[in-house]
Amino acid sequence: MSVRLEKNGAIARLVLDRPEARNAINMDMWRAFPGLIANAVSDRSIRVLELRAAEGSGAFCAGADIKELLANKDDMDWRDANQAEINRVQHELARAAIPTVAFVDGDCVGGGCGLALACDIRVATKRARFGITPGKLGLVYPLHDVKLLVDLVGPGQAKRILFTGQLLDAAEAQRIGLIEIIADQTDELIEDILAASTYSAIENKHFVRRVLDGQVDDDNHTLRMFGAAFTREDFEEGTRAFVEKRKPSFRG
Repeated sequence: MSVRLEKNGAIARLVLDRPEARNAINMDMWRAFPGLIANAVSDRSIRVLELRAAEGSGAFCAGADIKELLANKDDMDWRDANQAEINRVQHELARAAIPTVAFVDGDCVGGGCGLALACDIRVATKRARFGITPGKLGLVYPLHDVKLLVDLVGPGQAKRILFTGQLLDAAEAQRIGLIEIIADQTDELIEDILAASTYSAIENKHFVRRVLDGQVDDDNHTLRMFGAAFTREDFEEGTRAFVEKRKPSFRG
């Protein structure tokens, strides 16, 4: 299989491993993603999900498998099924219950860029380049992925990226908000996430998603979740640690 799930303590990693195709994503890979994401999210020991390429891949992801796309371009049923799988993966990754981090080293193009967009935080090396290139193929980028892009960079920069298909280096990607951090690894970021309350991260992630999906005022659910936090062990531990001037030890 060209995508797999690895677990190490509280961290799960979705690993793209198809180096012969620069990690281009084919139908089998799209179909494999949901089960792997569900496996990570349902494991109560896992607190962070990282998306990365296997060592030595040469690219984070070259995008969709164009050879497979050309071979099936006249098959409407295949095209519809392929698009449904892409939409499912993007939707489930963007709404995974735990924090998600994309680590990008090398080119991150098209559908690969969509995967990075669907993660909560993007870390990239200086070697990374980002591009969304359907405009160079006469195609259209999926609406859900366009929304993820606009949410990050705004409509003007999104149009620039989509209209031109340009490859942006890591510095430019960070300048416009496409990525958050330029670094050679994610260890420090993930350690900081794990040191904080996972309960807080999960609920704050839900709140951010609600805002991105158009909610602007509290409702009964958000008010209830805000109030419930004061009754949980994490609040007790966090406040005790603050008073005692020590780092909190959350159970996760």
